[in-house]
Amino acid sequence: MTHPVPAQRPWRTAVLAGMASYLDSAALVGSGIGIGVLYAGPLGLSTGMIGTVLACQQFSFAVGALFGGRLGDRFGRRRVLTLALIVFAVGAVLLAVANGPSTLVCGAVLTGLGIGADLPVALALANEAAPPRRKGRMVSLSAVLWTVGIATVQLVVSFAGHLGITGGRIIFWGLAGVAVLVLLLRITLPESAEWLAARNAAAGGGRASAPSVRLRDISQIFRRPVVFTVLATGVFYATWNVGASVNGAYKTYIWTNLAGGDVETISRLALYALGLSFLGTVLFMTLVDTRWRRPLTLLGTVLVLVSWAPLTFFGPSKGSILCVVFLFGVASSFAGEPLYKVWSQELIPTLLRGTAQGVTMAFARVIAALLAFVVPSLLASSPRTVFTGIFVCAVVSTLVLVFWMPRLRTPDADAAEPAALTDGAPAIPSPR
Repeated sequence: MTHPVPAQRPWRTAVLAGMASYLDSAALVGSGIGIGVLYAGPLGLSTGMIGTVLACQQFSFAVGALFGGRLGDRFGRRRVLTLALIVFAVGAVLLAVANGPSTLVCGAVLTGLGIGADLPVALALANEAAPPRRKGRMVSLSAVLWTVGIATVQLVVSFAGHLGITGGRIIFWGLAGVAVLVLLLRITLPESAEWLAARNAAAGGGRASAPSVRLRDISQIFRRPVVFTVLATGVFYATWNVGASVNGAYKTYIWTNLAGGDVETISRLALYALGLSFLGTVLFMTLVDTRWRRPLTLLGTVLVLVSWAPLTFFGPSKGSILCVVFLFGVASSFAGEPLYKVWSQELIPTLLRGTAQGVTMAFARVIAALLAFVVPSLLASSPRTVFTGIFVCAVVSTLVLVFWMPRLRTPDADAAEPAALTDGAPAIPSPR
C-alpha cells in the first residue's frame, strides 16, 4: 500500500520542530537554576538531593531519546512529537507546583522523558522537510532556538531571581505554557514525506508484512558503515556535552558559591554572552551548507579549549568563569551541538535516523546524568577536578572533529534507503 506524499512547508516545519531544542535548553538551564538555586533553600534541598533530581532528568532524557527515536523511525514523526510534548508539559507543571523532593523527581523524570523522545524525531523531521542544499540550514535553526531557550530563562531569572522559590515557579510555568502552545501548532504539521517515501520503498523491496520497520532492524546501526558514524557522533557529542552540561546547570552555582557573585549579575552577563552565541549560531546556519563549514568548525573547537583553560589551570574566579560564559558559548555555535545535529542528519539513512540519534543522545545524557550525582559535591570539595575533567573531554571532542569525522562519507539517500533496511549489508559507502 502506498501513501500520498503530503505538502511540506520547510521553514514552518523547521521552526516547530526546532522548538524541541528551545525546550531542551530551557529545561536544562531552568532546572539547574530553579532546583539548584531558587528551590534549594525554601525546600531544604541538600547538594546530594539537587544532584539526584538533575540526574533523574538526564537519565530520563536518555530513556526518552532511545525509545522516542526508535518509535519515530517505526511509526512516523508526528505521533511521537505529539505524545512527547504532552509528557513534557505534565512534567513542567509538576516542577512548577513542587513542594518537596518526590514531586521534583517526578517532574524531572517526565520532562526528561518528553524532551528526550521529542528531540531526535524533531531534528529528523526538520531535515526531511528541507529542500536540497538547505538541509543543514534548516537543522541548524534548532541551534538558534536552543540559544533563545537559554536566553529566555536567563532573562526571567535576571528579573525574578530575587523572588526565590516564586522565581523558580515562574520558570517552570513558562516551560509548560510554551510546550502546550507548540503542541497545538504541531498538530497541523503533515507527516514527513521523506520518511513516508523511505518506508514505502522498504515495503516494496521484498517485505510482505507490515511496512513499518521491525524492532530487530535496530541492529542495522551497529553494522558497517553506519556504526562508524554512530560511534563518531556519539563520542563527539558526549565529550562536548560534559562541558555544556556543567556550564548550563552549574554556572550560577560556580559564580555564586566559588567566586562570590550574585544570581542576578551572572544571569545578566550570561544574557550578553548569549547575544554573541546567537550571532555565532546564525553565522553557522548561514555557512553550514557551504565550503566554509570546515574552517568555521576548526576555529570553534580551538575556542572550546581556550574557554576552559583558565578554570582548569588557574582555578575559579570571576574572570575565568566569564571566559567560559562568553568563549564557550560562541565556540559551541561552530563546534558543538549544532554541528552534531547536522552530522546526525547527513550521515544516517532516513529510516535509521531517529534511532541512531536516540542512541547517541542517550549515551551523552547518561554520562551527564552520572556526572550530576557527583558534580555538586565535587564543586564544593574539589572544583579543580571538575574543570580538569571537562578540559580532557574537550580535547577528545577536538580529536574526533579534526581526525575522525572527515573520514566519514555522506550516504547516497536514493541508493541507500532500501538496502539500509534489508537483512544484508547496507549499501552505504564505507568511511574513507
